[in-house]
Amino acid sequence: MSNTLKPQLADAVKTAMRAKDAPRLGTLRFLQAAIKQKEVDERRELDDAEVIAIIEKQVKQRRESIAAFEQAGRAETAEQEKAELTVLQEFLPQAAAAEEVEAAIASAIAQVNGQGITGAPAMGKVMALVKAELAGRADMSAVSAQVKARLM
Repeated sequence: MSNTLKPQLADAVKTAMRAKDAPRLGTLRFLQAAIKQKEVDERRELDDAEVIAIIEKQVKQRRESIAAFEQAGRAETAEQEKAELTVLQEFLPQAAAAEEVEAAIASAIAQVNGQGITGAPAMGKVMALVKAELAGRADMSAVSAQVKARLM
């Protein structure tokens, strides 16, 4: 896979600096720091798929934070997290359509059932196949719930 996301992210940081958009700039810098940390830890340059995985992790954290803040009645902090979530989602590939998600799940279940694995033990194998196909394009927690409903 090519390496186009990191330069795109650097350009977005420069644009946010020029526009003096502090909230956006903070989010982008935080994302760059997470990517850089992973590169330093692994002592290699990350490709787009790995950068997308980092962005997905950040998006998941924001969604969890939003839910926690709203539950605690901290609307202002939840709004800030929602703004960060919007910025992060700009760098994810276009979301898969519901039909595409359904097709990927059906295909993965058929493939796993073809190996003779059914029921609960098939969950991990199905999710591995679906995640490979829909990486960065679908909310995996929602996909997991759909897979579980179809397997049980």
